[in-house]
Amino acid sequence: MNAAHGNPVIETSRLTLRLPELQDFEAMHEIYGDEETARYIGGHLSRPASWRRFLVMPGAWAVQGFGMFSIVERATGELVGQCGPWHPIEWQGTEIGWAIRPQFFGRGYAFEAAVAAMDYACDVLGWTELIHTIHHDNAPSIRLAERLGSLHVRDAELAPAGSGVHVGIWAQSAQDWAQHRQSFLHLLSP
Repeated sequence: MNAAHGNPVIETSRLTLRLPELQDFEAMHEIYGDEETARYIGGHLSRPASWRRFLVMPGAWAVQGFGMFSIVERATGELVGQCGPWHPIEWQGTEIGWAIRPQFFGRGYAFEAAVAAMDYACDVLGWTELIHTIHHDNAPSIRLAERLGSLHVRDAELAPAGSGVHVGIWAQSAQDWAQHRQSFLHLLSP
C-alpha cells in the first residue's frame, strides 16, 4: 500500500496522533536509549542506532501508507511516545504497538492512543485482525492488551527466525474490536 491515506491526524480527549517528525527524535531516543524502557522492544540502543530505528516509522508511512503515529500530549505539546499500526515483512500479523516515555507511564495515554489507533487500523486500513506482540515479562503491556479486549492466542518467535526473542501474541478480530470499542468512544472526542 502506498501513502494513500495522506497525512492523518487523530485527536483524542488528551492526545494528538500524527506522523513522526524530525523534532520527535530526541524524545524517542529517550525510549530507545534507556535500558529499562527499551528492554521489551529490542533493547537499548546507541544514539546512531536510535536514529536508524527512528527513521523506520517515517519510512513505513512513505512506503506502506501506515506506521506508528507519534503521540503528542495536547495540553503541553510534549511527545509521549508512539503507537499505531505496524506490519513489517514476515511479522506475526497486523499489529497495533506502542512505546511510551517513562514520565508518561500510568496516565492511561497508551490505552487512549491504542483505542484511536485500533479504530484507524480497522476503519481506514481495513484490517480484519489486530495483534499485539508482547514479551511474557512485560506485565503492563499485557494488561493493556487485555483491557483493549485482546486475548492471548499463541506464542511466537519474532522474525528473523532464530533470533531467540519469544513473545506472546494477543489478538482480536475487527468484529470483536467493534464490540469492545463501544465502551471507549468517549476517548476519541477532543
